[in-house]
Amino acid sequence: MVLTMRGIGDCTFEVAVQVLELQKLQMMQSPMASGVGLTDHRQTKCKFHDSSSKVFRRSSADKTKIDTGWAINLKLDCLLPRMLKRLSISVLLMGVSVILGSIPNRAGAQTPPELPRLLIIATGGTIAGEQGEPGTLGGYDIRKPISEIVAEVPEIRRYAQVETTQFANIPSAYITPDQWLQLARNVNSVFEKRPEIAGIVVTHGTDRLEETAFFLHLTVKSEKPVVIVGAQRPATGISPDGPINLLSAVRVAAAHGSRGKGVLVVMDDRIISARDAEKVYARAGGFSGREMGNIGIVARHGVEFFYAPTRRHTSGSEFDLGDVTVFPRVDIQYSYAGSDGGGKTEAKAIIVATTGLSGPERNYYEALQRKGVIIATTFPSGDQVASPSSAREALPMVAVERLLPTHARILMMLALTKTQDVHEIQRIFDQY
Repeated sequence: MVLTMRGIGDCTFEVAVQVLELQKLQMMQSPMASGVGLTDHRQTKCKFHDSSSKVFRRSSADKTKIDTGWAINLKLDCLLPRMLKRLSISVLLMGVSVILGSIPNRAGAQTPPELPRLLIIATGGTIAGEQGEPGTLGGYDIRKPISEIVAEVPEIRRYAQVETTQFANIPSAYITPDQWLQLARNVNSVFEKRPEIAGIVVTHGTDRLEETAFFLHLTVKSEKPVVIVGAQRPATGISPDGPINLLSAVRVAAAHGSRGKGVLVVMDDRIISARDAEKVYARAGGFSGREMGNIGIVARHGVEFFYAPTRRHTSGSEFDLGDVTVFPRVDIQYSYAGSDGGGKTEAKAIIVATTGLSGPERNYYEALQRKGVIIATTFPSGDQVASPSSAREALPMVAVERLLPTHARILMMLALTKTQDVHEIQRIFDQY
């Protein structure tokens, strides 16, 4: 390796460099060095020279360790001009360390891998909430742009290069199936047209977060991570949970182990499959994976997964949104003591949340079936298997396995874009 130092005097230095650690070496151009070339990263000799040369007349030696992780053995053999005779060896070593710290890393030396590039899509929600009186327990408006939210979490830059886009800035209670359709198409378009995007994070209000997550779980056509995240406290509130949740979501989206696991909900350092996610209360820690539990966690040392979903999702899903403009109407009705099943309906299908249908309820739903309405039954908690009884075999109802009523409704909406056959719909529910 040959370096040329300008303006130090008529002298030649010979340096032996042993590389101890290259992970922290920053590749940058130094104004103090030119003609830099590295031929052997284990043991390299360097000469510092200028245009003139003189007879060697004195020598000294020193050894030091500099911040770049390089060990420097410096042997100095030169004739110093009178003005440099009193210059201490430590000053010379400082100059050498600056130069060596700027040497581009070549010849197989390892550099830190480039951080993955992520896109953060913002839809609004409490994570974007701002109060009239910051730091209080009062109400808030959803208006904080995603660019400001990300800027307030600088730690994100340790894990990913991020871009942001503002899809919406509304309470999630106002999210509609039409917006699900647009959001899913946007996500698919990004993955198709921008292969450099390694994953997507969607910020979302918690009221409908689990529903949006499951819709994307069934309609995104990529194995790349899609992570949904929200907050239970506004951005300007006391102890907001949004910043740490967003950081955790970015870490999950940037983790290679997140690929192929479908859409993931990340809240309170928990990683939950979109199929199983449920908001159980409106406080920090309020999201659950129900009986299925968390699919993984976000820990200090990294992202850790416990298991992978086994049912079909994302890249393995059969649902195509290409020609879909509107979804068939699907309603949810709850069974309760004294219920006769309700009145007239315009729905193409009904999800009945029940632990068991009464006689009047069964009569009502069977009457609807004869009119072409598809009936599916699920437990209100989503934690049991609703199996058709022998009494229903003449007019089979779709049995829903371990899905919340809201999730069963989404799957039914998508199933109806493909078929009206109850047996085919049962096959879809068995696989998803």
